[in-house]
Amino acid sequence: MKPSPYTSSFKKHRSNIVLVFVSVLLSACNSSRVPPKPNVQITLVPATNPGGPVQLDFIEGRANGAKPGQQIVLYARSGIWWIQPFANQPFTKIQPDSTWRNSTHLGTDYAAILVEPGFHPATKVTTLPAEGNGVVAIATSTGKPVAPIVSKVIHFSGYDWSVRNAASDRGGQPNSYDPSNVWTDKNGYLHLRMEEHDGLWTCAEVSLTRSLGYGSYIFVVQDTGHFGPSAALGLYTNDDFRTDDIPGELDIELSRWGIADSKNAQYVVQPFYIPENVSRFMAPAGVLTHMLRWEPGRATFKTVRGSGIGPGAATVSEHIFTSGVPTPAKETVHMGLYSYRPTKTSSQQPVEVVIEKFEFLP
Repeated sequence: MKPSPYTSSFKKHRSNIVLVFVSVLLSACNSSRVPPKPNVQITLVPATNPGGPVQLDFIEGRANGAKPGQQIVLYARSGIWWIQPFANQPFTKIQPDSTWRNSTHLGTDYAAILVEPGFHPATKVTTLPAEGNGVVAIATSTGKPVAPIVSKVIHFSGYDWSVRNAASDRGGQPNSYDPSNVWTDKNGYLHLRMEEHDGLWTCAEVSLTRSLGYGSYIFVVQDTGHFGPSAALGLYTNDDFRTDDIPGELDIELSRWGIADSKNAQYVVQPFYIPENVSRFMAPAGVLTHMLRWEPGRATFKTVRGSGIGPGAATVSEHIFTSGVPTPAKETVHMGLYSYRPTKTSSQQPVEVVIEKFEFLP
């Protein structure tokens, strides 16, 4: 029996209705589909090394689905988690192709955190933050197993000192360090030098390999009168492993801090931005002995002329702090020569300082 034209027309019309209905459903599904959640990956993992602040390497990754303004915050674990590469440079930019790259101090583990604009990361934490409250995504990775990196160690004044070769933000800006800028001479004196190597200005620093705690810290330093305005010598105790953001640090610092006619020395109980935590003075030319006597709730600083603290030594400056004095934990002694915010007009001549002796008396 031949189908009526009305039946054929109805079937054709019904097929069109079904197609339209399916299209509407698919369109509705597509319009309600949730966009993929942003994620972060670490694609280049540095070596595992618990050495902390003395070694640097590169870390790379991707941030898929990141929105404009979002950035990466990096941490490396060395006992606790430390922000990378520096406390005053806590963010890593995401490139147009979604990749990111930065340097990091070495640790046993590494973390990359995708954060919203305006996020304020902690400089060191015992536990990484969870997603939410500005944290979009987190990636962690254990460091690559490689042969241990052996740092240069020198022997000076009866102690072993680790020589820094990683960059540091001491002084408020990144400074590079070169182990060749540190040595001892035939007299046993320690030399710290700041100079240009292959177009890059490099600094010098050593840190004691063990903690000493309460007692007297004595440094005999040759003339620093040749320092330019931006050169800075720090003789200090510092606990790198405190979990709060208040540094456990006591300083003897020789620098004009970029101001040519400024006083050239100071004693500090960190943080320095509290006025009563700083005592500035003028250090004269010649050999000087600087002493810190660290006791519970009390830090006594003294500087005298000549090579030792004794009854006949002429006092240059003295100050006692009784507020904000830290308690011993894992602090170590540091001696570092670095540049403080140099400008184009800053002296570009090499700077060298000689430390004749370090002594600790319980």
